[in-house]
Amino acid sequence: MYSCDLYTMKVFYSDHFVLPLPPEHRFPMRKYQLLREWVQAEGIVAPDDLCIPEAAADADILRAHDADYLERVTTGSLTPAEIRRIGFPWSPAMVERSRRSSGGTIGACRCALADGAAVNLAGGTHHAHHDHGAGYCVFNDSAIAARAMQAEGRVRRVVILDCDVHQGDGTAAIFAGDTSVFTFSIHGAKNFPFRKMRSDLDVELDDGTGDDEYLALLEEGVQRALALACADLAIYLAGADPYRDDRLGRLALTMDGLARRDRLIFDLCRHWRLPVAVVMAGGYARRVEEVAAIHLQTVRLAAEYATAWV
Repeated sequence: MYSCDLYTMKVFYSDHFVLPLPPEHRFPMRKYQLLREWVQAEGIVAPDDLCIPEAAADADILRAHDADYLERVTTGSLTPAEIRRIGFPWSPAMVERSRRSSGGTIGACRCALADGAAVNLAGGTHHAHHDHGAGYCVFNDSAIAARAMQAEGRVRRVVILDCDVHQGDGTAAIFAGDTSVFTFSIHGAKNFPFRKMRSDLDVELDDGTGDDEYLALLEEGVQRALALACADLAIYLAGADPYRDDRLGRLALTMDGLARRDRLIFDLCRHWRLPVAVVMAGGYARRVEEVAAIHLQTVRLAAEYATAWV
């Protein structure tokens, strides 16, 4: 069990569980170590509040995923087509990394309920469905963590606020028909995944959407989502990929616009007195330092939120 001291913020990191990738792979693994180093260097949280997460156990994963799929992942018996769909080569390190990333979101949820906010410096693997992975997502950490909090009797209802530029299709599919988890996704209409699932509330954006239009639509959508969700906990996917220089984003938000996005999310959650567990989700800017900088400002604002939580 994690120790969550009142009025502090816990930050979970798993960057030393490295996912081995070929040199030409476009997934920016280095952002995780860089982000953790910057969080440490700035002293955003106390050293003792930087936590290595426990690995998500089979029982945790099976609340969101099919047993046969978990077995294929664990034993390395995924088909070549399944591996291509995920986008990572299989290895035991991939399995461990995926378990730790999900464990980080479980830990962040537990600690957010005590402290107002907590952060997983990984997670946001929202393309993983009940019976398959996709789009660099093996296990759906938000789904696993939401169901863990319910199973542990900590919450009844959860709202998932997905601000990654890509729709949270796996999350929407896992919770389809489950009224205890409200799924909200704001994303590029023409971006991956090209076959969208139906969230409880989807906001679709045209290519090139900039700060002002994005923020107006976000505010309207999140206000509606929170009013409908009646939640006890929010899980916020703070993707860095709506950034204007993201290779996969197709939107036009600035660094300042993304900070305003984060602040808006926290302000609206504060109005509803909602604890917030923050996960990083995607980010594919040409310079990995820009991705880490976007995530870093999210962590700063989360720490402010936790500090004000009384």
